[in-house]
Amino acid sequence: SVSCGQNAGTGKKDEKMNTIKINREQFLEKIYNYEKNPQTWKYEGDKPAIVDFFATWCGPCKALGPVLEELAAEYADKLYIYKVDVDQEPELSGAFGIRSVPTLLFIPASGEPSMSPGAPSKAQLKQIIDEHLLK
Repeated sequence: SVSCGQNAGTGKKDEKMNTIKINREQFLEKIYNYEKNPQTWKYEGDKPAIVDFFATWCGPCKALGPVLEELAAEYADKLYIYKVDVDQEPELSGAFGIRSVPTLLFIPASGEPSMSPGAPSKAQLKQIIDEHLLK
């Protein structure tokens, strides 16, 4: 079985993770410092990103995990895919009003981000990446 964000239960410890699990401090530094800019979105990154707000106990999150790993590998030079465990980072999920998991935050290099609850298919995610994040 595959778990969200960790290699628990896979028996493989050397598997490279392409997605990046982050905490609150890393989020403020790499994505958006909402403490410094509470009213205005200001992306801190140098290329577009997707943030996956997930929980380890969530079935759809577990299904989405491997898809995000594949996309992170396919778009390695063009895009960051971050993961935030809502149980470990309640302040982050509160700051973004996360009510259900998984919820994806899509961040273009410039412009406003958008949010989508649920687990889209790989094809849907590729379309969002190609048409909205990498345009």
